Amino acid sequence: MKIWLYKGGLKLISKSGIGKAFEHQKAALEEKEIDYCTKFNFGYDIVQINTIFPDSLIVAIMAKLMRKKVIYYAHSTMEDFRNSFKGSNFFAAFFKRWIKLCYSMGDIVITPTEYSKNLLEGYGINRKIISLTNGIDLKYYKRDAELGKQFRDKYHFNEKDKIVVSVGHYIERKGIEDFAALAERLPEYQFLWFGYTNLNLVPCHIRSIINTKLPNLHFPGYISSEELKAAYSGSDLFLFLTHEETEGIVLLEALAMKIPILIRDIPIYESWFQNGKQVYKGRGLAEFKVLTKDILEGNISDLTEEGYKTVQEKSLSKVGDTLMDTYTEVLNPTAEPQENMEKGMPFFY
Repeated sequence: MKIWLYKGGLKLISKSGIGKAFEHQKAALEEKEIDYCTKFNFGYDIVQINTIFPDSLIVAIMAKLMRKKVIYYAHSTMEDFRNSFKGSNFFAAFFKRWIKLCYSMGDIVITPTEYSKNLLEGYGINRKIISLTNGIDLKYYKRDAELGKQFRDKYHFNEKDKIVVSVGHYIERKGIEDFAALAERLPEYQFLWFGYTNLNLVPCHIRSIINTKLPNLHFPGYISSEELKAAYSGSDLFLFLTHEETEGIVLLEALAMKIPILIRDIPIYESWFQNGKQVYKGRGLAEFKVLTKDILEGNISDLTEEGYKTVQEKSLSKVGDTLMDTYTEVLNPTAEPQENMEKGMPFFY
């Protein structure tokens, strides 16, 4: 059995969660000693696709014509496409039709959570859809006091400074507006947002936030995984105010790094987290302000150990086990070959 991890188009989104998910898949396959390649090879049995660019659809079609199997990772939904880049709301309905076409090419579709699985099933995608976390490398993401000190030194913070971090693109959906508003309301704390998006792609009101000159609000841009681990190690709170996610890899990283976490109370996290058990949840600026202050001043319980127990269930080893089972299933279908072939090419009919 050989897996072709198709990487076409990944250069465009290598700094996003999808890029990290691709690397996690590689690591999971290596840990389980599953043979794979990242370039075309006639000997592959299954092509695993993570992107929704036109080249990815063409690769899926060619795989079908060669009677190969396709596993399509569904990282995106119409819901998390909205409120992202310029024109995203206008094109959301078209985007939904496009991803439905792409995902329908998979013999099996994998999406990170039950929440995103339910959304995709609601689109009417006639494929088996399974939920499988993007996973987290627990060996890599461990809190490191020395790295934390290096992070504080680099950004000229002292031991007494209380530091709040978030990670993501400069887009409305990620909650950047509330993040900046909190920095303005809590000038005694330092707020850093790591990540980058070309400002030509975002609306004017987001650009104005990035250009805000608050002394405690910082936008250092995109940083490497090692630098991000240092930032996690040297911070006092991970603030994740996203309005919509399919999972949130950076949230998994923060849980693994045992940082106190405050998130927006949104549907995807209803069944995953209990407020006040693994993380704290808020629904608006007033709650976010109170909870941020209470967490940073130690007025409420530290939940980091319970949060870590939750993320242990999403280790790359467990991801690898599920992928192995999925590969075995897709290579040994119960339906007749011709029936599978027809189901794999819905747009021809």
